[in-house]
Amino acid sequence: MVDYLQRAKFFKTKKRLGQNFLINSDVISDIIEFSGITKNDTVIEIGPGVGFVTEQLVKYAKKVIAIELDEEAIKELQKLDCDNLEIIHNDILKTKISELTDEKVKIVANIPYYITSPIIAHLLGEIDDLNNDNRNSITDIIMMVQEEVARRIAASENSPAKQYGLLTILSQFWSECKILRLVGRKSFYPAPKVNSALVSMKVRTKPMLELDDYTFFKRVVKSAFSQRRKTLKNCLVNSGFDKNQVSNALKIMHLDENIRGEKLSIEQFGKLSQILLNK
Repeated sequence: MVDYLQRAKFFKTKKRLGQNFLINSDVISDIIEFSGITKNDTVIEIGPGVGFVTEQLVKYAKKVIAIELDEEAIKELQKLDCDNLEIIHNDILKTKISELTDEKVKIVANIPYYITSPIIAHLLGEIDDLNNDNRNSITDIIMMVQEEVARRIAASENSPAKQYGLLTILSQFWSECKILRLVGRKSFYPAPKVNSALVSMKVRTKPMLELDDYTFFKRVVKSAFSQRRKTLKNCLVNSGFDKNQVSNALKIMHLDENIRGEKLSIEQFGKLSQILLNK
């Protein structure tokens, strides 16, 4: 039995980097299993820390590219001394996946929670980014995130209102998302203040919806969630859409004038966008 806790305690974690090392061997095993990694796979690990997941990944993958920002953590990673491990000292937000390898990759990530949304946008591209180099290089993402964020990623219009929003639509527009398992605070050292969850994001080769204007769709969605306490109609009008055209679009879709944005499915947002575009 590997004593990850004792090993983690030897390392001085840095709060500013949001370091919380995964020390639960069952969860580490689940990550490997859920990833479905084979000897044909190149894996990019984001935020490997001192390498507890890395040392398992290298057993199953053809190649593991570990991207780590912390120099001291890199010294620990270098002790693994594996032929199929490449360590890159960089910030993932400044890293182009396509420049690291010509092959399609699987992403495994245990990332600082404060930059989850920017990392998802970096890996998948924006809603209207139809030919994103990073996304084109990735087949699957297995990501450890704060439970609350996981619920937002995997939400639908039937979820509690505060869960469904821009992050939901950004994530699901370019990937199929689901929560794989919940992970308690004590699975990490130091223990964070919140629970976590492991999320699967299977990258789509085509966007979720076929639309005439993806930038216009993004504008509609952003406007709809711009003022959470207001109705969809007021949000759109306050963002510069014509009041009569918005009323007419809602009527065509048989939607109540007082409906809020979080009650529309992604498909309904697509339809609303098309109506407003072709008014």
